[in-house]
Amino acid sequence: MHTLTRKRDLRKAEPLWAHTPRHTVRTQKRIPAHDVDVLIVGAGISGALMANALIGHKLRVLMVDRRKPISGSSMASTAMIQHEIDVPLHQLNRVLGAADAARIWQRSAKAVEHLASLVDALQIPCQFERKNTLFLSGESYGARALQAEVKAREEAKLEATLLPQTELRARFAIDRTAAIETRISASANPAQLTSGFLRHAQANDIPIVENVEITDIREIEGRNAVATSDGQIITATHVVFCTGYEFLETVAHKNHDIVSTWALATKPRHPRPEWLDEYLVWEGADPYLYFRSTKDGRIIVGGEDEKSDDAFRDPAKLKAKSDILRQKLSDLLGIKIGEPDYRWAAAFGVTAQGLPMIGRVPGMRNTFATMGYGGNGITFSQIAAEIVASSILGHADPDASLFPFV
Repeated sequence: MHTLTRKRDLRKAEPLWAHTPRHTVRTQKRIPAHDVDVLIVGAGISGALMANALIGHKLRVLMVDRRKPISGSSMASTAMIQHEIDVPLHQLNRVLGAADAARIWQRSAKAVEHLASLVDALQIPCQFERKNTLFLSGESYGARALQAEVKAREEAKLEATLLPQTELRARFAIDRTAAIETRISASANPAQLTSGFLRHAQANDIPIVENVEITDIREIEGRNAVATSDGQIITATHVVFCTGYEFLETVAHKNHDIVSTWALATKPRHPRPEWLDEYLVWEGADPYLYFRSTKDGRIIVGGEDEKSDDAFRDPAKLKAKSDILRQKLSDLLGIKIGEPDYRWAAAFGVTAQGLPMIGRVPGMRNTFATMGYGGNGITFSQIAAEIVASSILGHADPDASLFPFV
């Protein structure tokens, strides 16, 4: 028997999204079937996209969560949906080789496009908007590094434009040595996005049951016997753990760390440069600042990450970190950032290369896990859904080997 997910309080204080309409999902209180083809553990964005990828294949799918749906990390997301990952492409080239690094970045770009098409096809009301991205030079990556990055992206057939200091000042009134402008990005209300996919799953006969905590799993003759905290047993051919940063104890190791992060949202109709409504912005620094606007004119800003699995719980840090974020943004934009309407903090998982771990749990043939999403939770969730669904449906995804448990 295996001890499974570590219990964590995944966020502190209420994010903006908790106070928006259409972000909740009605669930079942009892498990309707104890023998299924696929058991999905976790009712956040990862679980929602996983369920969506399995619709239409005549599989009996069940989703469970120990909380209410969308009450973990998905609710805390700033929903900057980018194809850029935390480790720049030119740096990833040195670690993995140019061919594999290019495939990873290309797959990330395709995932953003696929997600956009899914939201459009299902007509999910979630404030989904296509955005450009502005990646600013910073202490970690200066103008020369950004030049190398643009060259690496061009070689990988990914569009990117280098903006020199003069053009950056003229167009954006930002005083940095350089920036990279790209187009494959989006933003959304992450709670509404998740609830939309969950409702679609329910409409396709995938039940969602809350207050079900998985405590043990055992593989018996090619199938999985899964125990719950209240003594029930669910038998499933496949089990997929989409539990965010409450990672599996069976695969917890030095290559996966928990980091604390902080975010805030200003009041609506906050003064902001006109161009910001079309861009997501982040920088080449550690920790890096990232920000965007919303349809009602708020500015959402996050960052100040710390390598700690519990710093986000500290209420004093929540106030101090939000003050730092406000000051950094004010200095960058030359605009006074007012007292925020919302402040929140959360935990998230990272790996050394900034890549997720997706696939079979080592030593278990039909148990899958997805973890280590870094700053690309929604994008990597889409990739994970595609890769794991392919494996369950009996055909290998050509990029599955790029995201191993290492």
